Amino acid sequence: MTTYAVGDLQGCHAEFVELLERLSFRPGRDQLWLAGDLVNRGPASLECLREVMALGSSVRTVLGNHDLHLLAVARGTGSLKPHDTLQGVLEAVDREAILDWLQSQPLVVCQGEALMCHAGLLPGWTQARAVALADEVHAVLVSESAGEFLAQMYGNNPDRWDELLEGVDRQRMIVNAFTRMRFIDAAGRLDFAAKQGLDSAPSGFLPWFQYPRHDDIRILFGHWAALAGTTPGSRVRAEALDTGCVWGGSLTGLNLDTGERISVPAGRSAINN
Repeated sequence: MTTYAVGDLQGCHAEFVELLERLSFRPGRDQLWLAGDLVNRGPASLECLREVMALGSSVRTVLGNHDLHLLAVARGTGSLKPHDTLQGVLEAVDREAILDWLQSQPLVVCQGEALMCHAGLLPGWTQARAVALADEVHAVLVSESAGEFLAQMYGNNPDRWDELLEGVDRQRMIVNAFTRMRFIDAAGRLDFAAKQGLDSAPSGFLPWFQYPRHDDIRILFGHWAALAGTTPGSRVRAEALDTGCVWGGSLTGLNLDTGERISVPAGRSAINN
């Protein structure tokens, strides 16, 4: 069995199918880890979701910020933004089954020393702590109060983790750390404005992976297309998977056993094509 980790699909269905062929991926034999953001910006969000769901137990995915945005629009009080490409999912005949499946996905998946989340892992969160905190949000998402949470999920505050946080503030901070984080300061405060490469860091802030950890776990993440699959200056075992397919880059699969990367260049799914 081979386990492959793949970066953000973002509606790039044609490239996803081609990548699975390039990987010689066989459901039932191999495992696929997806770094979240299965949907939005690209032209085929619905097709990506159906393709992933069809893989059944051979795939494990985490929720990204775009996936949560889809859920907030469909089942909270969120509204579509000008550049969203989610209408196909919202109008699909199998919409409810798809949304149920998506809403049941976790924020973190782990196997041995490897942990995958969409955006990254705060330096002070151990692997066990990360799983426990992700489970808190998962419990809300699969509960009867999910709609209430999704309606209050958006927001930049609080922007720093505190064990004393409670309720929706605590849940929002967990979601923001796992799905939106890029730059943090030495106190662990998140910056939400800078979204480009490392040279866009605000004063006093560094990429989360340039802060040391007290363990040596392997952290797999997507979300940050501007990194182009690299983690310059990293002080932890962090592996970036988002190589910006929807922006004209590529879709990348990482063999977790060998470290080999296989990429498919963006085709017509790219926004600038």
